[in-house]
Order: sequence, then structure tokens, then C-alpha cells
Amino acid sequence: MALIVQKYGGSSVADAEGIKSVARRVAATREKGNQVVVVVSAMGETTDQLINLAHQVTEKADDRELDVLLSTGELVSSTLLAMALKSLGYEAISLSGAQAGIWTDAVYSRARIITVEAHRIVKELEEGKIVIVAGFQGITRDMDITTLGRGGSDTTAVAMAASLGADICEIYTDVEGVYTADPRLVPQARKLAEIGYEEMLELASYGAKVLHPRAVELGELFNIPVLVASSFTEAPGTLIQGGIAMEVRNKVRGIAHDLDVAKITILGVPDRPGIATAIFESLAKENINVDTIVQNASVDRITDLTFTVAKSESEKAMRAVEPAVKSIGARGCVLNANLGKVSIIGTGMQNVPGFAARMFRALYEQGINIELITTSEIRITCIIDQARVPDALVALHKAFELEKEGI
Repeated sequence: MALIVQKYGGSSVADAEGIKSVARRVAATREKGNQVVVVVSAMGETTDQLINLAHQVTEKADDRELDVLLSTGELVSSTLLAMALKSLGYEAISLSGAQAGIWTDAVYSRARIITVEAHRIVKELEEGKIVIVAGFQGITRDMDITTLGRGGSDTTAVAMAASLGADICEIYTDVEGVYTADPRLVPQARKLAEIGYEEMLELASYGAKVLHPRAVELGELFNIPVLVASSFTEAPGTLIQGGIAMEVRNKVRGIAHDLDVAKITILGVPDRPGIATAIFESLAKENINVDTIVQNASVDRITDLTFTVAKSESEKAMRAVEPAVKSIGARGCVLNANLGKVSIIGTGMQNVPGFAARMFRALYEQGINIELITTSEIRITCIIDQARVPDALVALHKAFELEKEGI
């Protein structure tokens, strides 16, 4: 008997018919003799609707109360799924994040899981029940409800699989797996049968929305195979696991993109010790994540410092750094919120030259200007005009021949 953790996204449980369809899928897995734990997201656009409702009530919602409000979305879908399974004749029980033993830190709206104490889940499984867990949420040691941020239900599912020692974690969504690029923008994009944790983490971190990066990190850390597949078809999905061979295929496995990019440039920064500390500590205090950082060579001990943040946090970032800009004597700061990034990713790139040149030429031939460049051992990212991202994706996909099978 296998222990399987399944996660169903908001589009899968968007309405009553969707919930009943998911119930039938879960029941089919149970009928094969498996123990099943299911993690669910809020129905459809519920989370966005709750945020909008909060903003109608107040211009600035209290972080703690907002987390309590948003956690109710997953409670609704989990209880409805439990009801649907009971109507099919199966023993099922719904649990909140707190009841499931998901303990987090106290960073509201983006809490991180500290541990999962799954005693209650184990007890319910031993009694033959299907356990439905509300995703996206947990509880602090002070008994305050927290949410894990966008995509947090993915993290809940993999964390649950790790804590229970599950055989596999299955993520069901509205796409059939992981593709070489976003198929909505690149019609030639091809679904991958499997991909390694490291490559998947880079894809997820740099724009691929199919799986949250924190979920991939947990999968790799605890060696949990993760299947990404569609809840609407029976098509085979993509298996994310370790030990994928790299020498027998194309060195580039996929292309990710992200439109949520803003660039902030601080002009006329004095080149002396402690300046970067003053700037980036001000951002850290506001829990703002900084991505790319570039500092120009100084002239007469004056330089410019550029960094990128999520566009959704750009105004907050500007407010955070303005006092530091004044205190260090810089000339000012400039915001450009009309950017995007494209990234080529593949573990096989580590020891083979020429990938950067090939990428830059493909962009050059499309007349696409590169604003910033950042790299890792298995990734090259270019920050470009947001409007040119679709053209860049098509050009890069063609340049690296990702449409071909067997790579």
C-alpha cells in the first residue's frame, strides 16, 4: 500500500462540478489500495475576491487579520471535498492547517513552515480515512493563523509528503506538466516527461508558474518525487526527481519568463564601505526580496547601483530606500517598472561554452535590447523590455531547438 499526497489547485476545485470531479479522482486513487492525503487550494478566484473585499473595508488591512481572512478560502474547498467524498461512500475528514499540525514562523502573508507534526493525520489514515488538508496556511506557536504566500498550497503538499514519508506527491493543476516554455506564448513548446530538481527550481524561481520554488526545494531536500499533471485530462504529467542524465540531451532544458520585474537605480552613490548595507538593510526590514544587483565601476569614487524587485513591491521598495538614499548622499533613485526577464536553464550548461553568445545573438537578431544580465551555473537571465518578452521566448526556443524530441 502506497501513501500518496495529492494537491489540487484553485482551477481544479473552482465550482461544485470541479469538486465532485476531484472527489472521483481521489476515490479512484483510494480504490487502488493507497492511503491518500489531499491538499486543496481555495476555489477559483476566491483569494483575490477576499483581498478585494478587505480593501473595500479598509485602505490598509492589518496583516494578521488579512491572513485569518484568506485562510478561510481553503477551509471552504477542503470541507466541500470531504462532503463530496462522503457522498461517494468514502470515509473522509477535512483539517485546517492548524489541525494538520503545520507550524510556521510569524511572517504574515509569506510565512515559512518550521515543522509539520502530523500525528492527527497519521491517526486518521490508520482509521481508513481520506484526509483533506487546507493548503496555504499554518499556525504559529502563539496560535495565530498564517498564510504561506502565493502558491503556498504546493509547499503545503510537499511538506506534508516529506513529514509523512509519502511515496510521491502529485500536483494537479490546469496544465498537463512542465513545458520547455510557456505553451500559451510558444506554440512549439514541448512537455517534458521528467526533469531534475535543480533545473526545476531554477525554472520555478525565474517565472515558471507551474510549481512554487519552495515546494521544489522541499522535494529535493527530502527526496520526494513530485508529479505535475492536469486534473482535467488523463495525460501523463512531468515527474520531478533526482538523478536525471544530462549528457545525452540538449544542454538547455527550458526557458522561463517573468513579467513581474521592476528595476531601481540609485544614482550618484558614494563608493565607500557601508553604503550597500544601508540600502539593502532598509529593504530587508520591509521583507522585500531583491533579485539582480549590479554596481557600475566607480568614477571619482561615485557609482550607480541597480537592483530589481517584483513589480508588485516596487513602490514599497522605493519608499524603503528613499531615507537611505538621502542619508548616504546619493543624487536620487529612478524606477522602471516596465521590464521582464527571460532565462535559459539546464544543468548541462555548466561545463560547455557558447550558450551566452547564442542567447545574446538570438535576442540581437530580434532587435531586443538587454538591460541587465545575471547568471548561475545552470542559468542565464536577461532583463529586457516587458513588451518584447513574447518575441524573446519564441526566438530563444527556436535558437536552442527545444521543440525537438529526445532532449
